[in-house]
Amino acid sequence: MSQFLQPSIIILKEGTDTSQGKAQLISNINACMAVVDTIRTTLGPRGMDKLIYEGRNITISNDGATIMKLLDVVHPAARTLVDIARSQDEEVGDGTTSVVVLAGELLKESKAFVEEGVHPTVIIRAFRAACELAKAKIRELAVSIDAGKDAATEMRTVLERCAGTALNSKLIGSHNAFFSKMVVDAVMHLDEDLNIDLIGIKKEKGGSMEDSLLIEGVAFKKCFSYAGFEQQPKKIPNPKILLLNLELELKAEKDNAELRIEDPADYQAMVDAEWNIIYEKLDNIVKSGANVIFSRLAIGDLATQYFADRGVFCGGRVPQEDLERISKATGAQIQTTVNDLNAPILGHAELFEERQVGGERYNFITGCVQARTATIILRGGGEQFIEEAERSMHDAIMIVRRARKHSAVVAGGGAIEMELSKYLRTHSRTIKGKQQLVINAFAKALEVIPRQIADNAGFDSTDILNQLRQKHAQGATWYGVDITNEGVTDTYLSFVWEPSLVKLNSITAATEAACLVLSIDETVKNPKSSASDDVPAPMPRGGRRR
Repeated sequence: MSQFLQPSIIILKEGTDTSQGKAQLISNINACMAVVDTIRTTLGPRGMDKLIYEGRNITISNDGATIMKLLDVVHPAARTLVDIARSQDEEVGDGTTSVVVLAGELLKESKAFVEEGVHPTVIIRAFRAACELAKAKIRELAVSIDAGKDAATEMRTVLERCAGTALNSKLIGSHNAFFSKMVVDAVMHLDEDLNIDLIGIKKEKGGSMEDSLLIEGVAFKKCFSYAGFEQQPKKIPNPKILLLNLELELKAEKDNAELRIEDPADYQAMVDAEWNIIYEKLDNIVKSGANVIFSRLAIGDLATQYFADRGVFCGGRVPQEDLERISKATGAQIQTTVNDLNAPILGHAELFEERQVGGERYNFITGCVQARTATIILRGGGEQFIEEAERSMHDAIMIVRRARKHSAVVAGGGAIEMELSKYLRTHSRTIKGKQQLVINAFAKALEVIPRQIADNAGFDSTDILNQLRQKHAQGATWYGVDITNEGVTDTYLSFVWEPSLVKLNSITAATEAACLVLSIDETVKNPKSSASDDVPAPMPRGGRRR
């Protein structure tokens, strides 16, 4: 009999952990739901903040992408949610918490079907069909701004309302009107290509939040300066700007080489050569006609005094990102040598000025001719507060930028989700089979957004949702949660507006994440390689392997 037994075949390495089937799928869904439970309370205008503590670094934030990134999720399936939060942040800037909460709710709704034995492929197919229906409905409902004679004024109003909606749920929401105007000013100042890198955000502790200011140009903190700096001009109209990526400092060659000399005169000749080299560099810079010089590397005390004597301003150790923004804004080309400097490589602007902001001095370059750029200097009390304000401003800038490109908007406050839920429920009744139940579950999952907004505001979410279902069934398309009066209201008339692109991206990303988790039916965990696996066998005596 033994000759008919099949020999055992070992495919995977010993110690490999494999999990598969329904239990594995449910385990993955539970892991994702645990992550969602961590950040669901940050959603909406009354969302709570999270304090994340890593060693000496403390972060207080209610930005979904920031929290997901700092949570350091190790579960492989749950990391999918981290990825969609990050992609939402990079693509549209806001809605990062919404996309994670929605993905978690889709998985929660699909869990019941999995437990009942419905094949994951059926659920995935229905979810994707529901997603396409929802996106088509959003495009149908989206309101485009009127491009009439007051199109510019109308556009600005829309952008301010979109920025206000994005900032409502942030730490600086109490200064909504002030910052939404500032954000729109910054984005409207950009050229048509809307390069987000041309908007700089600087943080300066001290003062109140409304001491923050917008500079229509490039601004950055004054760099480290040597003796002679105070003698340099602090205001130069129509500056000619030279950008360098080299050091202007006297460095003795004895530090870099060993030289043997026999005559003391040879030593003096070497010292004179060092001085001649640095003076030749400085002379070439002055002859180029530049009167404002910035370098990424150090500009020493000799060069600082040399420029001061000739009425030229200089600054060394300028951060790379600021140097590149100056280059884009003024047309100056970054040079790595001072030979053959000519007029075309110099940048131009209307005014260079050094001004005091709080406890620091800042360099301002305004009236840039090459590309329009802007800098926001944020003020405030604590460091954590300003850090969160910067994240909030980034989200609002991204939203306004998207709204400027794609001017279609929808109402926020859970209104669009409730309308989509009603539409999908109605549509599901026209379909037979399991697809009907799954699309109905997708519709139910969409209600998590208004429910969570109401919960986070301390309202009775069941009562709010019942009122919203009634209003939407009666044809009130834009009714959402009224945070101010604990009820429901027409959020479109309340100016709670969001770019339709945010909702399109959010629903697409959440659906794809849910489908990805549902498509995993087996997890294989390979054992760590032992040291003996990686080290080659020792050479036998005699120097040759046998």
